[in-house]
Formats: sequence, C-alpha cells, structure tokens
Amino acid sequence: MSDDVKVRYSDADLAEFKTIILAKIEKAKADAELLKSAYMNDHDNGTEDTSPTFKAFDEGSQTMSKERNMQLAQRQEKFIRDLKNALARIENKTYGVCRVLGKLIAKERLKLVPHATLSIEAKNLQK
Repeated sequence: MSDDVKVRYSDADLAEFKTIILAKIEKAKADAELLKSAYMNDHDNGTEDTSPTFKAFDEGSQTMSKERNMQLAQRQEKFIRDLKNALARIENKTYGVCRVLGKLIAKERLKLVPHATLSIEAKNLQK
C-alpha cells in the first residue's frame, strides 16, 4: 500500500449514510411542499366579516406568517441542496472527510448532521 491512500469511509459505511440521506431528502421535500402550500394558500382566513381593527391586525399577522413560511421553505430548499451535495460526495467517496483537517468526521456527527463537511475539531477552530 502506498502512503497516498486517502482516508475515507468504507463502501458499506457510505451505503448506510446514503440510506440516511435519501430518507432525509424525502422528508425535507415533503416539509418544503407543506411550507410552500402554506404560504401560497395563506390568503383567506375568513376575517372579512370581522371588525376593521381585527382585520388589519390579522392581515399584518398573515403577512408575517407568510414571510416566515417563505423563509422556512427557502431554508428547507438549502437543506435539500446540502443533502444532495452530500450524496455527490458519497458517489466520489469523499463523504465524511473533514474539508479542513482531512480526517474522518465522527459517525455520530454524520448521523445527526449528514451534510456536515467539518469535524467538530475544525468547527471549533472557526469560533
């Protein structure tokens, strides 16, 4: 064996991580769809027959709610992109390798944050 062999997870480990990531992508897509439909269909709460003061308050509240749902949907889309990037790293067998230290990221961390590209040590160095 030569010294230039790269540190990486085994194919079996990568397959296990792939299963976890695919499940997270499916859930994230479903959550994103719920959020999108929430802000798309958030225009009628049946307040047309209530007092003008309440209606104005409710419309302000609806706007804030709609913006919040939009922000959450955008975060969900970014999460999905990050997970898809993790799948690409699995395919090229660089998944789970810290991009700063070049060491393996702990399996426990990857199971909790499957799109992580930094080990805890590298993350702490950024603080």
